[in-house]
Amino acid sequence: MRNVYLVADNIITPLGFTTGENARSMIDGKTGIRLITDETLAPEPFYASIISNRVLDERFSDENDPSKFTRFEKLAILSLRNALSGIDDYLKNQRTLFILSTTKGNIDLLRENPVDDRLFLWNTARLLKDYFGLVNKPVIVSDACISGVQAIITAVRFIESGLYDHAIINGTDIISEFVLSGFNSFKSLSNGPCRPFDKTRDGLSLGEGSGTIILTSDSTLCGNNKIVVGPGFSTNDANHISGPSRTGEGLFLAISRVLKHSVRPVDYISAHGTATLYNDEMESVAITRAGLQDVPVNSFKGYWGHTLGAAGIIESVMGVHSLKNNILFRTAGFKEPGVTNPINVIDKVLGKDIGSCLKIASGFGGCNAAALFYRI
Repeated sequence: MRNVYLVADNIITPLGFTTGENARSMIDGKTGIRLITDETLAPEPFYASIISNRVLDERFSDENDPSKFTRFEKLAILSLRNALSGIDDYLKNQRTLFILSTTKGNIDLLRENPVDDRLFLWNTARLLKDYFGLVNKPVIVSDACISGVQAIITAVRFIESGLYDHAIINGTDIISEFVLSGFNSFKSLSNGPCRPFDKTRDGLSLGEGSGTIILTSDSTLCGNNKIVVGPGFSTNDANHISGPSRTGEGLFLAISRVLKHSVRPVDYISAHGTATLYNDEMESVAITRAGLQDVPVNSFKGYWGHTLGAAGIIESVMGVHSLKNNILFRTAGFKEPGVTNPINVIDKVLGKDIGSCLKIASGFGGCNAAALFYRI
């Protein structure tokens, strides 16, 4: 079976429009989560990580006319353009697959025109495919909050099977009235910036952003510091429509399958880490059951919130950044351990030689996913 390599990436959040910009902001201890007052989104002020419309349009104006595209489309196009820079012509052929990972797409259009064709995810994916001159019919992965990791797993399997040689994966989601009202109905939003795995955590912070990962079987496209996307698995514990399994069963199974098929030990874990009472507890149970309780683990959601269908892409990119640069980022918002199964939560930026990163994710409906990235 041939290796699948990560050849390029990009992430866009309120902390920056490139992977490097985000990393520098995180090292400086910045967070994109702030108090938002916007009655078009919610009647009361709320904490979230939202990208400035002004900044977005300024950045996009170098690409195209901002008025012709939605916020979702502008974010996705900018992220894809950055990641594709220098290799886009090489990928415009029958051997390249495009995957869009999102939970809600252009959901904000419901407010303006509930019959707008761009509300359909297939139409959004087709628009992005055509914009970049890609050939094949796109694939859409919309699997709650594991969408991003599931999209990576899907792409790897397509390439390993020989059906494609390359895959372009974009994950994007935005904050809308629809999304906010849904999480408010669960009473799951924090009264301040979220605090993953912390004793005082009281809920999640929503965020928006876009991430792109480009995978290939062609090692000549990679530099000397090659990143292999190793085994990945998804499971469903069918526990509850929104609540995670108290035993961590589904996530434990996904992690166990990765460990069984991996040729590398796990040096670092990028957790889902939403900062809700039950998610963080469930993850600590699953990590401990898998025997990984001593492995350094962090959550990125204290920096840019929970970006839903984009989360698995954005957080995988930053996990790979850690691999490439031998740096582990602290878990923003974490101070005192607050889960019953002690795990090794990273509480400060560390320089550490790491060879692999396990990305894990969980979502509504009992879905779970895990994927391993390692350096060769």
